[in-house]
Amino acid sequence: MKISVRVKPNSKKAIVELAGDNKYTVRVKEKALEGRANEAVVKCLSDYFDLPKSRIVIKMGLKSRDKVVEII
Repeated sequence: MKISVRVKPNSKKAIVELAGDNKYTVRVKEKALEGRANEAVVKCLSDYFDLPKSRIVIKMGLKSRDKVVEII
Protein backbone atom coordinates (compact mmCIF):
# COMPACT_ATOMS: atom_id res chain seq x y z
CA MET A 1 0.00 0.00 0.00
CA LYS A 2 1.34 3.45 -0.91
CA ILE A 3 0.38 6.57 1.00
CA SER A 4 1.17 10.26 0.58
CA VAL A 5 2.70 11.95 3.60
CA ARG A 6 3.18 15.65 4.34
CA VAL A 7 5.88 16.08 7.01
CA LYS A 8 5.96 18.98 9.45
CA PRO A 9 9.33 18.87 11.26
CA ASN A 10 10.23 20.72 14.47
CA SER A 11 6.74 20.36 15.98
CA LYS A 12 5.92 20.26 19.67
CA LYS A 13 4.33 16.79 19.48
CA ALA A 14 4.91 13.77 17.26
CA ILE A 15 1.51 12.82 15.83
CA VAL A 16 -0.03 11.33 12.68
CA GLU A 17 -3.21 12.88 11.26
CA LEU A 18 -5.41 11.56 8.47
CA ALA A 19 -5.71 14.33 5.86
CA GLY A 20 -7.71 12.50 3.19
CA ASP A 21 -7.90 9.27 1.24
CA ASN A 22 -4.39 7.72 1.63
CA LYS A 23 -3.02 11.15 2.64
CA TYR A 24 -1.49 11.77 6.04
CA THR A 25 0.15 14.65 7.88
CA VAL A 26 2.98 13.61 10.18
CA ARG A 27 4.30 16.06 12.74
CA VAL A 28 7.68 15.18 14.24
CA LYS A 29 9.82 16.84 16.92
CA GLU A 30 13.10 16.40 15.06
CA LYS A 31 14.52 18.98 12.70
CA ALA A 32 15.08 18.13 9.05
CA LEU A 33 18.83 17.61 9.43
CA GLU A 34 20.83 14.54 8.37
CA GLY A 35 17.73 12.37 7.90
CA ARG A 36 16.54 12.67 11.50
CA ALA A 37 13.04 13.76 10.48
CA ASN A 38 12.76 10.85 8.02
CA GLU A 39 13.66 8.38 10.76
CA ALA A 40 11.08 9.99 13.04
CA VAL A 41 8.44 9.75 10.30
CA VAL A 42 9.07 6.01 9.90
CA LYS A 43 8.86 5.54 13.68
CA CYS A 44 5.60 7.53 13.96
CA LEU A 45 4.00 5.65 11.09
CA SER A 46 5.08 2.30 12.54
CA ASP A 47 3.43 3.22 15.84
CA TYR A 48 0.30 4.50 14.08
CA PHE A 49 -0.17 1.41 11.91
CA ASP A 50 1.17 -0.96 14.61
CA LEU A 51 3.81 -2.41 12.27
CA PRO A 52 7.56 -2.91 12.59
CA LYS A 53 9.73 -0.11 11.15
CA SER A 54 11.22 -2.53 8.63
CA ARG A 55 7.85 -2.69 6.81
CA ILE A 56 7.73 1.07 6.17
CA VAL A 57 9.86 2.47 3.32
CA ILE A 58 10.10 6.04 2.03
CA LYS A 59 9.98 5.58 -1.74
CA MET A 60 10.07 9.21 -2.93
CA GLY A 61 10.79 12.55 -1.33
CA LEU A 62 13.73 11.89 0.97
CA LYS A 63 14.65 15.59 0.81
CA SER A 64 11.12 16.96 0.54
CA ARG A 65 8.23 17.54 2.93
CA ASP A 66 5.93 15.64 0.59
CA LYS A 67 6.76 11.96 0.54
CA VAL A 68 5.45 8.72 -0.90
CA VAL A 69 5.67 5.94 1.66
CA GLU A 70 5.16 2.27 0.92
CA ILE A 71 3.85 -0.03 3.61
CA ILE A 72 4.84 -3.59 2.86
